[in-house]
Amino acid sequence: MTTSEADLIFKNGAVHTVDADLPTAGAVAVRDGVIVAVGSDDEVRELAGARTEVVDLAGRSLLPGFQDAHVHASGGGLERSRCDLSEAHSREEYLAILAASAAAHPEVEWITGGGWAMDVFPGGVPLKEELDSVVPDRPVFLSNRDHHAAWANSVALERAGIRAGTPDPADGRIERDAGGEPVGTLQEGAMALVQRVVPAPTVEALANGILEGQRYLHSLGITAWQEAIVGDYPVVPDCFDAFLALDADGRLTARVVGALWWSRDGGEGQIDHLLARREKAAAPGGRFRASSVKFMQDGVCENFTAAMLTPYLDREGHATHNHGTSFFNPEELKQYVTRVDREGFQAHFHAIGDRAVREVLDAVETARRANGTSDHRHCAAHIQVVHPEDLPRFAALGLLANGQPLWACYEPQMTELTLPFLGPERASTQYPFASLKRAGARLCFGSDWPVSTPNALSEIHVAVNRTVPPDYAYGGGDAAETPFLPDERMDLATAIEAFTLGSAYFNHLEETTGSITVGKRADLVVLDRDVFSVPSSEIGLVGVDLTLVDGSVVYDRQAG
Repeated sequence: MTTSEADLIFKNGAVHTVDADLPTAGAVAVRDGVIVAVGSDDEVRELAGARTEVVDLAGRSLLPGFQDAHVHASGGGLERSRCDLSEAHSREEYLAILAASAAAHPEVEWITGGGWAMDVFPGGVPLKEELDSVVPDRPVFLSNRDHHAAWANSVALERAGIRAGTPDPADGRIERDAGGEPVGTLQEGAMALVQRVVPAPTVEALANGILEGQRYLHSLGITAWQEAIVGDYPVVPDCFDAFLALDADGRLTARVVGALWWSRDGGEGQIDHLLARREKAAAPGGRFRASSVKFMQDGVCENFTAAMLTPYLDREGHATHNHGTSFFNPEELKQYVTRVDREGFQAHFHAIGDRAVREVLDAVETARRANGTSDHRHCAAHIQVVHPEDLPRFAALGLLANGQPLWACYEPQMTELTLPFLGPERASTQYPFASLKRAGARLCFGSDWPVSTPNALSEIHVAVNRTVPPDYAYGGGDAAETPFLPDERMDLATAIEAFTLGSAYFNHLEETTGSITVGKRADLVVLDRDVFSVPSSEIGLVGVDLTLVDGSVVYDRQAG
């Protein structure tokens, strides 16, 4: 315990440190952005001086700042400034928001944005005529919640040259009517057919989007994250230069690791470009690093592109011939991951289906055999369907389990677009976070915003309860209060650790952040009550009062 005067003291609180050596405390002192004392009010009081700011927590929780292990802050912020459908959940609301956006911005050539939910539309496929009825004279191109599909009007399809004779790309699908005409929904790589003719946003526009995303994430107690795609991906513009600019001029207050996009058709020839980007983002003392590489191995269950070991079922419960899509041949994936691992990158995999998860595990195992054990901390993100035989392989290979727990509940996309097509046995293997933990895997949690809310407390609510969180925008129907696979529930402390120290470990930040420990940076969040004292059914109602990075306030609820 030091005797020098502190800049800031929190007292009279429920301090949950996420530090096994001292799990709880009542007070914390900060000096020069560093935690200098953790203990009781009496122990910390001696550090108060004439210039010390003292915050009375009055029993509220003080936690390490949340860290999002998989988020698209750039795209999410950009969407919030465009045609943002994310807070609505009906066809009528979507079209009303579109009409208002078009009226408010008559000067905009293309109306872009997104956030629509697949379960609103029959089969998850909205039609171009619905957009045409509101905006018939300008192109409209709106991504869905998960960014694996987009909704285009007739003008947008015409601008892109998409017609009945346009072939599907190898990594995507143009939804068509019985006569072969495009209906207006583009799945996966088919989005790029339109995206390539959409005017690219300027670096300034992207920077403003990041700032809006950062503002929003800070308001939810998030102090660091991994930007899950940095590069040219359909409907997610390349944000690399914008992050560099914000880091250089001091406006980036969060700690950010960028996952550089591995192009599906670039092969190993793109490695020099990624190495150059990593070097460019390696300025000493900078808040942005580009030390991860993003591989998207499959799609999503809702459009039947998640890669499965056994085929999807049809609506009558019969097996189809569709096993989903592996975007990389498994042998190619092994080759690419081995190279990326050898170059010292972290590999960040999108893997939703059980076949994709297995292919990722096989690729990491191959890299380990070729290169030896490393501390790169590769991860598999989303991990929706995991075959039970593969659960222990995560710990054995040191592959982090990067979960988005909000999805592990009975909400419409699960009940209407997923469960009927998986079948009971496979459906019972979804989001096995507790099983992975029991098998020794290291967990980190994220949100995948703007796919779903970045509110860590809503995510933690689902991890603990496996039920729909309170006030969830997308509802849950009659089954909302029924726990989804209740054996996969976890205790609150474990869920919080995954969103703090677990994600800090994933981002190689655990030596300086992720717990309230003397000597670490004061990246902290003050909640509006003690989250450990509320009923588990109310975790999602807990709010954020204050967020700090390096001991400086980056969000204050009272300041508005």
